[in-house]
Amino acid sequence: MRVLIVNTSERTGGAAIAANRLMEALNNNGVKAKMLVRDKQSSQISVVGLSPFWRPQWHFLWERFCIWIRLHLRRQHLFDIDIANTGTDITRLPEFKEADVIHLHWINQGMLSLKGIRNILLSGKRVVWTMHDIWPATAICHLTLDCRNFETQCQQCRLLPGGGSANDLASKIWHRKQKMLDDQHITFVACSQWLAGEAQKSALLAGQSVKVIPNPINTNVYRPLDRQQARRELSLPADKRLILFVSQRTTNPYKGMQYLIEACRLLHQQYPDMSEQTGVVILGGQAEEVTSLLPFDAYPLGYVNSEQRIVQVYNAADVFVLPSLSENLPNTIMEAMACGIPSIGFQIGGIPEEIDHLENGYVAAYRDAADLARGIHWVLFEADHEAVSKACLRKVTRNYSQQAVAKKYIDVYENIHHHSNI
Repeated sequence: MRVLIVNTSERTGGAAIAANRLMEALNNNGVKAKMLVRDKQSSQISVVGLSPFWRPQWHFLWERFCIWIRLHLRRQHLFDIDIANTGTDITRLPEFKEADVIHLHWINQGMLSLKGIRNILLSGKRVVWTMHDIWPATAICHLTLDCRNFETQCQQCRLLPGGGSANDLASKIWHRKQKMLDDQHITFVACSQWLAGEAQKSALLAGQSVKVIPNPINTNVYRPLDRQQARRELSLPADKRLILFVSQRTTNPYKGMQYLIEACRLLHQQYPDMSEQTGVVILGGQAEEVTSLLPFDAYPLGYVNSEQRIVQVYNAADVFVLPSLSENLPNTIMEAMACGIPSIGFQIGGIPEEIDHLENGYVAAYRDAADLARGIHWVLFEADHEAVSKACLRKVTRNYSQQAVAKKYIDVYENIHHHSNI
């Protein structure tokens, strides 16, 4: 069986990492998998980039320009919206023609247009679409937050000037997506039970099948290492209890750094002796911008691309905290757990599916900095660290290993009704 995985980026972002890991998992389990991307960032032979380079960049710029016009020339929400009005028709490519299964992942920002996806469906190939966020089930947004319009029809969109209208951009794209899916079948895969539940409520996906398969992780790479050695190599203190925060962009409000800052302030007030023995490690872009706001010593590591170094960072920590306001099934929690590091996150999205409360980590009440602080104190000072660490490793082996996830996807590929319109 030949599978073509389609994603905008090869390496940047959670969807790219998950798609790469799936390709590796499939190739290690008897499936010939290739990846087709807009942004090729390595010399890996199994990854194919779109060419010529300028054309997909032009698609990206044209889509942003069209959105910018609809936003009345404002930058706010410019990257919260995707309309897929332009993109590459991949059905002519040799990689497409030789594939048995076309496996879409995150295909936004000028990679594929709605028309291009329709052409893929009309080709008669088996099509699977892994949802890394809610966009395939809404008109234009990746985060619904408290909006439920997608359950009936997207319109009067909160992201558009003045709250949109009955016939706004969201309404128009909704109808285009309906036409794209008309009389066609896609097997949608959600990485979490939560996202699957949301997708099944979408009026857009009525009649489509939605399955749940988590992202895989290579447990030969993400694994426990010697903590003190990891700290020495990263120039981190040997004697402090270290809290880790990871985000591509630390200042992204959806990643919830403000809640970690508040939780640390509460801990500082309640347990003054924690100040001397606690530090916060920040991995991600713009890390220096938040260090002065923390009451504990902070260690900004900036943006790190090396997987080996990222594994070291996890292993140097005592606890990983992800106070995101919206998440599907975060790779970062899975990565921390595979290194035996307990995680703390809010009760949102797929986070409670990964973290078993008071067993391998702590699930805090949503947007509750005080409960986040309780979770941090529990992991650092109350829990049996060895028992919690072992629980993390057990969960990853059972649910997220390459073999476990590849087997589930192979079952999906083989059981799709192979219809043809040719």
